[in-house]
Amino acid sequence: MVRLAAAMEAGATARICRLLAVAFALSALAQAQSAAPAQMTASDIARAVALAENGHCAEALPRLRAAYPRIAERDQRRAAGAARVRCAMQMDRIDEAVSSLRTLNHDFPGDPDVLYLCAHVYSDLSLRASHDLMRIAPASPQLRELSAETFEAQGRWEEAAHEYRAALERDPHRAGIHFRIGRLLLSRPGGREHSDEARSEFEAELKINPEDAACEFVLGELDREGGKDAAALTRFERATKLDAGFTEAWVALGRTLVKLGRGTEAIAPLLNAEKLQPEDPQTHFQLAQAYRQAGRNEDAARELRLHRENTERIEKADDQVRRGIRGLPDKQP
Repeated sequence: MVRLAAAMEAGATARICRLLAVAFALSALAQAQSAAPAQMTASDIARAVALAENGHCAEALPRLRAAYPRIAERDQRRAAGAARVRCAMQMDRIDEAVSSLRTLNHDFPGDPDVLYLCAHVYSDLSLRASHDLMRIAPASPQLRELSAETFEAQGRWEEAAHEYRAALERDPHRAGIHFRIGRLLLSRPGGREHSDEARSEFEAELKINPEDAACEFVLGELDREGGKDAAALTRFERATKLDAGFTEAWVALGRTLVKLGRGTEAIAPLLNAEKLQPEDPQTHFQLAQAYRQAGRNEDAARELRLHRENTERIEKADDQVRRGIRGLPDKQP
């Protein structure tokens, strides 16, 4: 009997504990729901956005965070989401800012206002990271490399080359620097006059990183321009093996095979390129040449048609961009 009484008491105690746990959970849920403005009206949301625009982000951000999923009206939803992003950035809540920006991109794909906000936020994050790098590691090769990239983007070739070499002095085995110097030598005005020097940089990069597909590709292009098609072919083949998603390498491989009169062999790599970038006119043009060599004239005609259609589409898109920049209306079809 004693054992039975003890067991009954223990069971009752367990039931009481479970009931208390449920009560506490329900209480916490009720508190959370009462804290969140579940019934915010349109005017409440407008006030929260106004608070954010006037710099009262500590007050506005919790309201915007809770309200956003419940806003049905499109313009108000976009305004609230953008205000939330700006407030999160102002309060240095980077994770929330980026997460909110991803949500806006999902909810408003291709929206000019959202894309504009993205450009500013990511630019600001880039600037913050640069300042942090400068503060935390002022003598690092990473900072010299970042400085070189900035000079390169500005067309200040000598300063960029100096910074890249300074990065190598701090870390002689740092991957990517020799490639960037080689690319810089080729992309600057009169760059083809420096082909031999650039080649040396790319070969030095491969000694540090033998798996660099971009280096193999550029060396292949230099071989092709120098009339060394067999050597170029080997480079392009290796580049595609190192990076199966390297569209330009697949096109270059197919183009070189076509040039060597091996059109049938060129079809497979060019089809790989077409799968990766189905709207690239150059791929369709090279495929047409490969099919013609292989005696597949109908396929060649189809690819030439696709080449023409995609070329016209790209030219039309470029013209729309130019007219938009100049403030001109789109041409009527």
